[in-house]
Amino acid sequence: GNGGSIYIEATNSKRTLLDFQYQPRWQAQHGAPGGTNRRTGRNGDDVVLEVPVGTEVFTFPNDDGEKQLVVDLTEPEQRVCIARGGKGGRGNTHFKSSTHQAPTYAQKGIAGEQGKFLLSLKLIADVGLVGLPNAGKSTFLSRISEARPKIADYPFTTLEPQLGVVKGPGGNTFAVADIPGLIEGAAVGKGLGLEFLKHIERTGAIAHLIECTPLVEDPSGEALRIAKETVEGELAQYPSSVVEKPILYVFTKGDVLTTEWSLDHLKEAAHIPSHIASFLISSATGLGISECIGSLFSMLQQKALEK
Repeated sequence: GNGGSIYIEATNSKRTLLDFQYQPRWQAQHGAPGGTNRRTGRNGDDVVLEVPVGTEVFTFPNDDGEKQLVVDLTEPEQRVCIARGGKGGRGNTHFKSSTHQAPTYAQKGIAGEQGKFLLSLKLIADVGLVGLPNAGKSTFLSRISEARPKIADYPFTTLEPQLGVVKGPGGNTFAVADIPGLIEGAAVGKGLGLEFLKHIERTGAIAHLIECTPLVEDPSGEALRIAKETVEGELAQYPSSVVEKPILYVFTKGDVLTTEWSLDHLKEAAHIPSHIASFLISSATGLGISECIGSLFSMLQQKALEK
């Protein structure tokens, strides 16, 4: 029989490519040998490898590091064959004739395809959360969605992007991705670097989170400006249209502030233009959360109308 083929299929049920870290080699089933009474052997079973929506499949890089895009899986149930199964040969009965009733030879089939491929995941989300490590992105995501990312008071708690579904006004939903914290130099590979900056490419809008905690010790507000400019400097260096995406600023951990810090004061300290949408929130108390969700949803609606 014919050999099985190997397919890659996008699905919403997968969130990471970890399956391939633990099992990098996959093989479809061989076709079975033919039987007596001219019976053709059974075809081998196909293998379908499920990957998250947003996975890019490349040929494995050559010695010069060059690779070619095979397919960009951007839709659920999108499927591509990456290795076609072999074709079964012809058994000895095919060569039987009136003068040769019991031939002892057969014809070999055609070998199946094989190859090495590189998988790269770019999450597809409506909103991407960016900010320095410990800006409160994971806590914010857990507050506005059912996602439960790891949360701790040290940098780089989030080591892979997390995705959550948020309920907007009228029961409408949108997806939010928590992108691991950026540091200066991320665009050239420092910290978690390019591995996670790439996920921002596929988001429809950006929520830039800036924590208010530094204001407790330094009320000058200089830390807010530095945090904003550090992250935006990295995004500006990334080779994509990231800087053109709609952006909203979110000042987090607002429960630590005294009443003298209004939203206008925070925007002024961070050098955010007055017309840019911004919110002061506290994931601990719920301050500003619903208003922020509503604004994100409105931003996405406006972008959809402009398309």
